[in-house]
Amino acid sequence: MNQELPTSIYLHIPFCRRRCFYCDFAITTGGEDLKQRYVETLCQEIALTAAHKPPKAQLQTIFFGGGTPSLLSVAQIDRILEAIARHFGIVAKAEISLEANPGTIALETAAGYHASGVNRISLGAQAFQQELLDVCGRGHSVEEIYTAVDVIQKAGIANFSLDLISGLPKQTIAQWQESLDRAIAFAPTHMSIYDLTIEEGTAFGKRYQAGDRPLPTEEMTVEMYLLARQALQSSGYEHYEISNYARSGYQCQHNRTYWLNQPFYGVGMGATSYLDRERIDRPRKIREYFEMVEAWQQLGKVPFAPKVLDVEELLDLLMQGLRLSEGLSLQSLTQRYGKELSDRVCELMEPYLGKKWASLENGYLKLIPPDGWLFSNEIITDLFEKLG
Repeated sequence: MNQELPTSIYLHIPFCRRRCFYCDFAITTGGEDLKQRYVETLCQEIALTAAHKPPKAQLQTIFFGGGTPSLLSVAQIDRILEAIARHFGIVAKAEISLEANPGTIALETAAGYHASGVNRISLGAQAFQQELLDVCGRGHSVEEIYTAVDVIQKAGIANFSLDLISGLPKQTIAQWQESLDRAIAFAPTHMSIYDLTIEEGTAFGKRYQAGDRPLPTEEMTVEMYLLARQALQSSGYEHYEISNYARSGYQCQHNRTYWLNQPFYGVGMGATSYLDRERIDRPRKIREYFEMVEAWQQLGKVPFAPKVLDVEELLDLLMQGLRLSEGLSLQSLTQRYGKELSDRVCELMEPYLGKKWASLENGYLKLIPPDGWLFSNEIITDLFEKLG
């Protein structure tokens, strides 16, 4: 497993019209001149990264994340993909995903992305009630969700995912059921269901102090989780990862790279790459990112200062692997860290095996839904404390 070659690249596109109240991602606002400078800098980093670690395998997955990548023009997306193809190479049937927000994508744009090679769109719907979109600072309307889906389908992009968020302030069970019903009616190939997390430093983090949160109770969020699981599974979706559902053949291959702890390239402001068991972070501020790439250009190389922390890597391997329905491969764990450590992990999981929250079958350690996934944070925190 250690010798796996990177076949995935993540590109962070940080531009947003506004920051959602729950968001702690590396984003920025800016006009067309800043976007164009960013695209050119990104392409420079792509070239420098390929020169630093020459690719030995063509890319199988490409993911434009953000931010709001759909704020870039067709020409800009095409420019980036051209740089990737030149410096890395792209297999014929690569999964090329692009995140989009309703209200930022028109038919001409979507068709242009598709012609450039984008074959998967991840649309951030989040909710189907205008009051909930407003309360969490989304910059689009419910009507624009319908328009965006229509645009994606007319552009010929059959593989599209919808995101929904549960546990929003003042969200009711009835509203959650309505959002699920409306989303399923679109028949997306994939759906991501996230439970709201209040992050420190965000607008929500500042607004909702402990004990002063008009948020659904824990019992309600559990009910929302179970409602989503039942509704999506009964509609033909496989619950293949804690927060993700897919129709047969449509699991997100790029995200599986992360969950299987495989190496990947990451470029752009705030992005992280994972190469040769080294995680390398980029600056989260756009000026610092520009300065970093400019310095690399002057040096003619990438002077990476990697963070090599075996304990962090182990914990990440456990956390990501246990999120998947197939679970964590003990063979992979043993190959990387030895049988003693693998046996120790199994020993620490024994209480959860007894509770039927987890199982050990055919060489895979996995959490058993729904309880194992509902209590996954508790289980993983316990492992971290005892192994860290």
